[in-house]
Amino acid sequence: MTPRNATHRATGTTAEMFGDVLKHLREAAGMTQAELARQIPCDRSYVARVETGTSVPPDTFAEKCDEVLGGNGLLARLWLKVDWYPDVAHPDWFERRAQMDAECVALRAYQEGVVPGLLQNERYAHALFARVTEDEEKVEERVRARLSRQQRFFSPEGPLFIAVIDESCLRNVVGGPEVMRKQCEHLLAAGQRTNILIQVAPADRPELIRPRGSMSLITLPDDEKWAYAEALDRGYFSGNPTAFEQHLRTYDVLRADAMSARESAALIGEFMEGYGQHGHDLA
Repeated sequence: MTPRNATHRATGTTAEMFGDVLKHLREAAGMTQAELARQIPCDRSYVARVETGTSVPPDTFAEKCDEVLGGNGLLARLWLKVDWYPDVAHPDWFERRAQMDAECVALRAYQEGVVPGLLQNERYAHALFARVTEDEEKVEERVRARLSRQQRFFSPEGPLFIAVIDESCLRNVVGGPEVMRKQCEHLLAAGQRTNILIQVAPADRPELIRPRGSMSLITLPDDEKWAYAEALDRGYFSGNPTAFEQHLRTYDVLRADAMSARESAALIGEFMEGYGQHGHDLA
C-alpha cells in the first residue's frame, strides 16, 4: 500500500528506515526476499514492499523477522517507534471519533455485519472500501486512515479494548475466502494480546439481547464517557450519563451470555479453517 504523499517527501520516512534495517538483517543472514518470505510465511512481494517502506507490517511480522534473522528484538522495538501513518486524513464526520480512539483508556464495542474497523487487516479493509468506490486512490486513503487508528491498541501498553462481534461478521464474506481466512487469523492474533478481548455472539442463541446495531462505549481520561453509533457517512455521539449506563448494562449482559474468549477463539479458528478449505477447493 503506497502512502498517498510519498512522492512529496524529500527525505526518507521512518517506514523506509524500518525497511532498510530489515534489508540489512536479511542480507547479513544471507537470505533472499523469497527465502525470508517462506519463513514468515508471506509473499515475496510483501517483503519487498516492507523493505521499500510502501507497506505497513503488523508487529507480529517484525517479531517473526527478528526470530528468523537473529535481530534480538531490534525490529520489534523499532516497529513501536515508527510513525507508520504520518499524514492520514479521516473523513470530517469521523474526526471526533478518531480523536477519541487516540485518547481513550477503555473501549467496548459491539459489531454486526463486518469486522470492527480496529480489528480489520489491510486486505479486508481494502476489499470493504472497494465495495463503495472504484477510485483506488480514495480506497487506499481510507484504508490508511483506518489502519492508523489501530497502532495504539496493538502496542504493549494499549488501552483496554473489548469487542463483542456478531457471528455475521465471520459469515459475511468480504474479498473472498482467502481474505477472510487471513482476517480470521488476524482476529486470533489480536485476541492473544493482554489488552484486547474478543467474544462472539453466536447465531444459534436467539435469546441473546443484542444492541440495536453496532455501537461503541468509550471511556476517556478523567472518566469522561461517550456512547457512539454509526450510520452511512455519519457518526452519532451521546454523552448522557444515564444513556451510557443503560447501554453498558445491555453490553455487560450480552458479554455474560455470549461465548467466552476461549470459545470464541475456537469458533474463529473453525471459520479460518473453513475458509482455507474453500479457497483450496477453488484453486
